[in-house]
Amino acid sequence: MTLREISLTLPNRPGTLAGVARVLAEARINVAAVSVDSSTGRGHVRLVVSDPDRAVELLDAAGYATEVREMLAVRLEDRAGSFLKVLEILAKAKVNIQSAAILVAREGNHPVVGLSATSLDRARKILARAGFSSNGAEGLLTNSDLIAGAPTVPSESVGLLL
Repeated sequence: MTLREISLTLPNRPGTLAGVARVLAEARINVAAVSVDSSTGRGHVRLVVSDPDRAVELLDAAGYATEVREMLAVRLEDRAGSFLKVLEILAKAKVNIQSAAILVAREGNHPVVGLSATSLDRARKILARAGFSSNGAEGLLTNSDLIAGAPTVPSESVGLLL
């Protein structure tokens, strides 16, 4: 099983995102990454969760329209400009990024980023040649592994979590 991301478009109303979170929480599905933005009355949500198949099934049953994308895991150096290098390599190869999520997982001292792109296999090969492949994350990391390997969160950071 590969790393996957769930995308939803929601009405931009109070409580709508809480409804999505409730569906996942009641099913004990953990969230490893979330991105939320809104414009013109619509909210766009992207989630990386511990059990994407079950999450999609439950969210669809609850009336939410979902889309699932496969992601590749990329190991970055933990310094400014590392992610820029990945983006420039893909841009030069004319691979369009559809989404990016900085994940809670790390490979050693390196942060891991999940990317979806218009040509995922091509992006994977290009980035491997450029030294950005993440053998550990790409070969072993699934959505459930991502959650299991998440570092503990200091209590002072809890207010930042969904």
